Amino acid sequence: MFCYQCEQAAKGEGCTVVGVCGKNEEVADLQDLLIYALQGLSQVAVAGRKVGVRDREVDVFTLQAAFSTLTNVDFDPERFVELINRCVELRERLKEKVKAAGGQVEFPEGPVTLKPATTKEGLIEQGKAHGLKSYPAENPDILSLKHTLLFGIKGVCAYADHAQILGKEDEQIYAFIHEALASLADPKLSLADALNLCLKCGEINLRTMELLDAAHTERYGHPVPTQVPLGHKQGKAILVSGHDLLDMEEILKQSEGKGIYVYTHGEMLPCHGYPGLKKYPHFYGHFGTAWQNQIKEFPQFPGPIVMTTNCIQKPKEDYADRIFTRGLVGWPGIKHIPDLNFAPVIEKALETPGFPEDANGRSVMVGFARNAVLGVADKVIEAVKSGAIKHFFLVGGCDGAKPGRSYYTEFVEKTPQDTVVLTLGCGKYRFFDKDLGDIGGIPRLLDVGQCNDAYSAIQIAAALANAFGVGVNDLPLSLIISWYEQKAVAILLTLLHLGIKNIRLGPSLPAFVTPNVLDVLVKNFDIKPITTPEEDLKAILG
Repeated sequence: MFCYQCEQAAKGEGCTVVGVCGKNEEVADLQDLLIYALQGLSQVAVAGRKVGVRDREVDVFTLQAAFSTLTNVDFDPERFVELINRCVELRERLKEKVKAAGGQVEFPEGPVTLKPATTKEGLIEQGKAHGLKSYPAENPDILSLKHTLLFGIKGVCAYADHAQILGKEDEQIYAFIHEALASLADPKLSLADALNLCLKCGEINLRTMELLDAAHTERYGHPVPTQVPLGHKQGKAILVSGHDLLDMEEILKQSEGKGIYVYTHGEMLPCHGYPGLKKYPHFYGHFGTAWQNQIKEFPQFPGPIVMTTNCIQKPKEDYADRIFTRGLVGWPGIKHIPDLNFAPVIEKALETPGFPEDANGRSVMVGFARNAVLGVADKVIEAVKSGAIKHFFLVGGCDGAKPGRSYYTEFVEKTPQDTVVLTLGCGKYRFFDKDLGDIGGIPRLLDVGQCNDAYSAIQIAAALANAFGVGVNDLPLSLIISWYEQKAVAILLTLLHLGIKNIRLGPSLPAFVTPNVLDVLVKNFDIKPITTPEEDLKAILG
């Protein structure tokens, strides 16, 4: 195996024996083969669109299959066997449709000709031949950009899958994903074409996040500022982690009136700000203080835990019987809920002891998405004009286990009292419970939401730029971004597509970016690695 799609790749270079995430070699090889098979399916899909042939089942399958290969999503080898075989079945079916429409379906070689082995062991062997290093490219820089594109596509597929589950789709998203996946198999792709595809990926991701934002706000309302307890109530309890708001809604509906309190964890914290979710009286608070400590925290929760998407390592044996996975998430031996029937979770909640007494801990504020912030835009603008607010920092992104991520805690703690910190994503768990005070009633720490709510942050920045009659890069705004997995890559590509400059990225730069590609990013976008909080604040504020 060779995998370097996440920030915590072994030695900062790549995992070659077992993933830092816990992914073993056979799963890694099967994931590589699935991506290879998707390239072949995408080649046929591209040919089909040229003659007016589209297949929605192929479109949705492509999202879900690519999503399943994200860091910490699915470690069940049997499910990859099914996905690979289904991919080839769909490819052959689509070829017949394209051929009937007069399209080109004859490909002499490459992924479109893949014939899957008949056993899991055979598929694993095939996967070894189609890993990241096998992609055709004239030089390392083109290969680097192909990998950047692939990881960005994976992030787009995650967001697009969430959106389509809630009924929001866009043909241009499907078309680009197939175009991009097919390009990975193109030996003639130039450096300029590869770079343009990466920036196009950022553009498509912006549209995808816009769709997902609409899906959330149309169904659940726009988030409103909400105080969320970090304590707990006496009684039975369910913990929901991940990203999927539809799963949260169904759990709340199905557990209502059963004497069970529902708590959030990780990226589900922003759910408390949505009117359509916070209306449930048994939706109580948030459990856990840091993403990177979740394995330590979970055994302390006295009830079932539902994982709705990625961003968790495999549960330990001492509490694995209380873990339920949903959607694409899966590990061998862990109970999986294939649909939206959460009866097994509710039964487990009623069986387990729950919390023996109330615990009134601290609380945090959520719900500062674009509507909430722009609703007080006049106060924000006046505070900037008067000098009460000197600078804005967007400190957001992913969290992880590396010690260097303490940088983000220290950075936020050291920001001056006349500055405001916007945050989003699970990276905020490094500082989300800090009391930074306020400026004229405006909290100095504003939680914009989940990682996909980068769309909200972008809209806030664009509105402020418009109000001041300047470009976003001319605002007193600095982006301090932490990355871990492929959704963060997609968001970074979106920021580059928008021409955002002076991004500070950490805790380390991606291993898949070659020195030459990094040089292009530095020259064109002034992207730079984080250093120390003190040095970076001094450089930003002067």
